[in-house]
Amino acid sequence: MRSVPIPVDVTKLAITCVKAPRPRVLNRDTGEIKTDKNGNTVFEVTVSVEDEFGRIELVKIATTGEPPISVGDQINPVGLLGYVWEIAGRWGISYRASALLPVRETADA
Repeated sequence: MRSVPIPVDVTKLAITCVKAPRPRVLNRDTGEIKTDKNGNTVFEVTVSVEDEFGRIELVKIATTGEPPISVGDQINPVGLLGYVWEIAGRWGISYRASALLPVRETADA
C-alpha cells in the first residue's frame, strides 16, 4: 500500500536545523546512499520543530540535493509533505521537502 502525501502547514512552526545535512544511507552494511528517480543524492536534516504552544519535537526531513543550511539556522521547508507509513505493526511519519532554505534566504527572495 502506497502512502498518500499530506501537505504540512508550517506557518505557525519554528523550525531549526540541529544536525547538519548528510546523505541518507539506505544500507549501513554497504554504505549505499539513497538517490531520487533522477539519480540525485537525497539528504536528510534533523530539525527541531516548535509549535505555537511551545511544544518541541525532533524530526528528520529529506530533500534532494544538499541544502544550503547549517546547524542553528532557522529554516523554511518548501513544499513539506508528511508520509504516514506502517511496517509490521509499527507506524510513523516521514517528511520530505522540495527544498530546505534558511529563513534569511526566504526573506530575501
